[in-house]
Amino acid sequence: MKILVTGGAGFIGSAVIRMAIGRGHSIVNVDALTYAACLENLASVSEDSAYSFVQADIRDRDAINRIFAEHQPDVVMHLAAESHVDRSIDGPGEFMETNIIGTFNMLEAARKYWTENDKPGGFRFHHISTDEVYGSLPDDPEVLFTEDTSYDPRSPYSASKASSDHLVRAWAETYDLPVLVTNCSNNYGPYHFPEKLIPVVAINALHGKPLPIYGDGSNVRDWLYVEDHADALLLVVEKGEIGRTYNIGGENECSNLNLVKTICAILDRLQPRDDGSSYADLITFVADRPGHDARYAIDPTRIREELGWRPSVTVEEGLEKTVQWYLDNEDWWRPLMSRKGVGQRLGAGK
Repeated sequence: MKILVTGGAGFIGSAVIRMAIGRGHSIVNVDALTYAACLENLASVSEDSAYSFVQADIRDRDAINRIFAEHQPDVVMHLAAESHVDRSIDGPGEFMETNIIGTFNMLEAARKYWTENDKPGGFRFHHISTDEVYGSLPDDPEVLFTEDTSYDPRSPYSASKASSDHLVRAWAETYDLPVLVTNCSNNYGPYHFPEKLIPVVAINALHGKPLPIYGDGSNVRDWLYVEDHADALLLVVEKGEIGRTYNIGGENECSNLNLVKTICAILDRLQPRDDGSSYADLITFVADRPGHDARYAIDPTRIREELGWRPSVTVEEGLEKTVQWYLDNEDWWRPLMSRKGVGQRLGAGK
């Protein structure tokens, strides 16, 4: 397939592109190259004849129309989004413009292209979203997010993603646009931009800085290794049922505190501190994020039973790989530390 990927210079998008190229697909990567984008994520495929890059903003409808007309994609995988909850608290406007208006532009450009090409049967618009649209779960392991869970977004970020999900489904119902929607749990792994929890902890620890944990660290997330997610996304776009939603979870629930302690234990083993103390001694509890959801956890039964997908690693195995990658790739993450807002407390609600 020729796949048009939006946001392909980001964390998840670049993982999708690397895997897709490796599986013989051709890629058109459309990215505005905002603060969290890193073309270095794609160094391993950037010279491949099956890869092309176009710098464009999904808020620019004319540019998106031109890209569809020029590149004639078979499918769209729409990942471009503002994604950091803390930044959405401080500046929600960018999230509304990119995640809502940008998705509207993508849908309209895709509809125009699909219609003008006589509605080819193989075309599909795959919208990649988040489990945060569902809100917060109680502390009950029997209660999980399913594809039928009612939406209850609690942050500007999750509200903007919920809006984009609704737009995609509306375009399917109103215009018969062939769509797929996936909602995933928290991703982690190599090339994770260093403003998110896991890279923040790893990098701060290596510098002997405090390891900040919001509130008491009891908030629970379901952790999904990014390469497992990329595999699931490609499976959905290839074999998913048109109009269907698939929840993609890691089947690895973990509290933020236990996650950080696991990272510290891995670092204690892989790169012990000079004074012999544990990195866990650096754990520091800070004021909680406003509206911080207590728990996310996905029931992945549908994608497992219908498409045969399951995650390949446990969170412990994935964290081991991730921490080792950060130890081995300082030349990737160090330049990013100077980008706006990285290393600073954001989203305090003040």
